[in-house]
Amino acid sequence: MRYTFAIGDIHGCIDPLDSMIDRIETYASKGTVVFLGDYIDRGPDSKSVLDRLIAGPAGPWRWICLKGNHEDMMVAAYADSDDRPVWISNGGLETEMSYDGRVPPQHLQWAGDRPLMHVDRYRIFVHAGVVPEFPLERQTKLDLLWLRFPPGESSDYWGKHLVHGHTPSLSNPVTTGNRTNIDSGCVFGGKLSCAVFDDEVAGGPIDFIEVRA
Repeated sequence: MRYTFAIGDIHGCIDPLDSMIDRIETYASKGTVVFLGDYIDRGPDSKSVLDRLIAGPAGPWRWICLKGNHEDMMVAAYADSDDRPVWISNGGLETEMSYDGRVPPQHLQWAGDRPLMHVDRYRIFVHAGVVPEFPLERQTKLDLLWLRFPPGESSDYWGKHLVHGHTPSLSNPVTTGNRTNIDSGCVFGGKLSCAVFDDEVAGGPIDFIEVRA
């Protein structure tokens, strides 16, 4: 059996991230891990989170790190000073404090280069959401990074299951029809959540892994 593991919003919470990686590597000996973005801001140690993700996996694992709206805000803040106040007021100050000053160029480059979406045989992974009225290839960056679903909303998502974070709730992870939200509000006193998928079977998660902050 082959697995894909999808991890929700981390927001600078390095200890839950380290514990989650350990849990995943206990669950299976290999597989794909999709990180859904928002690695930085608000939490205590964004630098350590990026250091860990940039270092990559050990052994036969594949890691895919998507871009979240907070990475996008950080990159924009360093590219244009007019964008800086928005980022700082949304947790950027905590991020810069974890670096004892400015975020280095190599971390900005890595954050800026993250893809917005990962699609496999049965699933679509994005940070925030998609608009099903438009083809998948025509989704906008704004929607992929910022969209929020009304409670209970689902669609057919082009015959695939949609996996996302971005909209935190202490009651997550929750699967609603063909959609699973795994942002469990780790940085807000919740937990870091991971959805487990069987790569050979269509549909939603077969399991969840949860780590308390």
